[in-house]
Order: sequence, then C-alpha cells, then structure tokens
Amino acid sequence: MSTQPTSPESAVSPGPAAASGAARKPRVAILFGGRSSEHAISVSTAGSVLRAIDRSAYEVLPIGITTDGRWALTADEPARMAITDGRLPSVEQIAESAEGQVTLPVNPVQRGEVVYTEPGAVPKALGEVDVVLPLLHGPWGEDGTVQGLLELSGVPYVGSGVLSSAVGMDKEYTKRVLTSFGLPVGPYTVVRPREWADEAARPAVLARIAELGFPVFVKPCRAGSSIGITRVTDPADLAAAIDEARRHDPKVIVEAGLVGRELECGVLEFEDGPRASLPAEVLVGAGYDFYDFEAKYIDSSEVRIPAALTGDETARLRVLAVEVFEALACEGLARVDVFLLEDGSFVVNEINTMPGFTPISAFPRMWEATGIPYPELIDRLIQAALQRSTGLR
Repeated sequence: MSTQPTSPESAVSPGPAAASGAARKPRVAILFGGRSSEHAISVSTAGSVLRAIDRSAYEVLPIGITTDGRWALTADEPARMAITDGRLPSVEQIAESAEGQVTLPVNPVQRGEVVYTEPGAVPKALGEVDVVLPLLHGPWGEDGTVQGLLELSGVPYVGSGVLSSAVGMDKEYTKRVLTSFGLPVGPYTVVRPREWADEAARPAVLARIAELGFPVFVKPCRAGSSIGITRVTDPADLAAAIDEARRHDPKVIVEAGLVGRELECGVLEFEDGPRASLPAEVLVGAGYDFYDFEAKYIDSSEVRIPAALTGDETARLRVLAVEVFEALACEGLARVDVFLLEDGSFVVNEINTMPGFTPISAFPRMWEATGIPYPELIDRLIQAALQRSTGLR
C-alpha cells in the first residue's frame, strides 16, 4: 500500500514488508472534517497535524468526512487545508473522488481493515489501521459518536472515550458533573427544545434567563469554536439569540456574563497520570465584545503564552485543570477553559476533549511552552492510544 495515497488507484493492500510479516510502521488514520458547524476548523487542525507528524515513525492515511457524512480518501496536502485570507477549507475540496467511500467494518475480528469503494468498481482493501486520530470537533465526532464506532470496531484511538466525550460536548452536563465534584462553575440555565416550542412557556423561560442578570451569553449547548454564540445585553434581543443558537443545536444554554480574565490550560495524560501545561490567556482584539469565531480564526486575537499570572495563580489553575480532566474521566488530552474573577477565584467555563491543533490553537502552543514540541506531542498521543485497549477499562 502507498503510505500517502494520492488517488483511489493507489489505495491498495499493504506493501511487501507488511505482507511478508516484516515489521512496519504503525498506520495512523487521520480522521477529520465531519458534519458539524466546526467542519473547517477540523480540516485546518488535520492540516497542521499532517504537517507535523513524524513520517519516519508512522504511515499516514488521511480520511475526511464530508459535510453530508461521506467518508472520503483525501489528498495528503496540508497547504490546501489551511484557513487562508478568511477562506475556510472543506473535505469536499480535497477529496480524491466525489463518490468514493471509505468503510471501517464494525467487527473487532477484522480490526481496522479499511475498505475503499467506488460505484461500479471492485472494492479495494486499504489494509489495517493501527490507531485512529479523530481530529473532529463538535457533534458527530467529538461527542462520543465516532468513539463508539471505533470501540465497536476494536480500533484504538486518541482521546477520551464515549462517556467523557459526550459529557464534555454537552455544556449542561459538563457543569452538572463538575458541580457534583465540588468544582466551580458559573450561573446558567438551559432552554430545552420542548419548552421553547411552547409559546405559552416562553415568558417563563425568558424570566428565568433574566434572573441571571445581563449581559448573558446564549450558546448552542453542544457546539464549539464560538459558533452560534450571542452576547445579549438587552432582554428584547433574547428570543433572536436563542433562535440563532438553535440553528446549531435545539438545546440552548444561557450563561451569566462573568467579569474576569479568560484563561486556558492544556492537560495531557502521562504514564503516571494527567499533567497540566503552562496556561494561556486570551486577549480579545479591539472591536470584539467576546472571543467569537471571527476573533479566533480570522482576525486572530492574541493568545498570550504563558499567561501573566502569579506563581500561586498558575499553580492553582494547573491543579484545577487536572481536577476537571479527572472528574470527567477524560483520557489522552483536553483543554480546560476558565475565568479568573476579580476576587481571585477561578470558575470553569468548559472543556474541549479534542482541542484544536490549528497553527493558532492554544493547546499545542501551551505544551510547546511547557517543553513538549508539536511533533513530540502528537507522538505521545498516538503512543498512548496504541498502548490502550478498547472496551471497558
């Protein structure tokens, strides 16, 4: 098999070394794209990983999931996967075929035996995948769905399992779990689909939100990358903000606006347990009310690494980040986002069980500042996944 297939014709069975039983490099499937509104960020993340992964140590198979859910072989061309001049990349732009489909059998006996099919053509075996790096953000990827598929297939993968991924994706249940562990979260309320659909119930919903005080942040409950979020200062704008969030998720979370510094901390699992990186601070650019999608990915607001904190603040934040990681039973990696309030206390905002790896993403930069360069970070994640079994653990 070609290490980096550039056309469906090159997607053949493993090469002579693998066929003869000789040692071969582990084959890593880089899975990216997906059906969520964070599709472009996932593509950009995959481009960065493809650029940095050690090709002398791993064979790489890039598999993109299109916006309609098709699994496609893609070109191994990181330059085409970047966000450039505000233009967002997609799997469709780099797919080798508009109809070809990659299939991963849900059968542990055939663990990792990937097959490529084209209409009217004989299916082609792509060989066994040793580990999957699921660089998917948002629903249908980061939320436990793909993790469940890989568990059923018996294929090792990087990152948290089904439950942790699902809880980490749902902002309501993240807060519920953290609260049960005595960890600090801010005031919030949830707008459920059924109550918002009931016109008679809406006044009570709006009154419940008003009790949080203004401003509030209205968010899709199960989304990321600041997509669909509105900062609301006037009660008259609440209904429109909820409708905007519901374009991305029928369940909406509304959080009280907190006055404080916005900080991030990476967590990485080592042999002796999880450790936290040096933290980062988000400094939102002029003209933005908050760290929205454009401020993050288009205008690139500054992320200061390491954050300008006291030694005590840094130590407390790193401890808190690990506590959040363990409370949600995460594995592999995560990014924990917090606020440092004016009284010196921390409040957890959310967790990302598969944080971004784009050129401007904080997670790899925080670990580089902590002493682990990007290629080594990827290697650690893959090696940890290879040593971990699927199933109950």
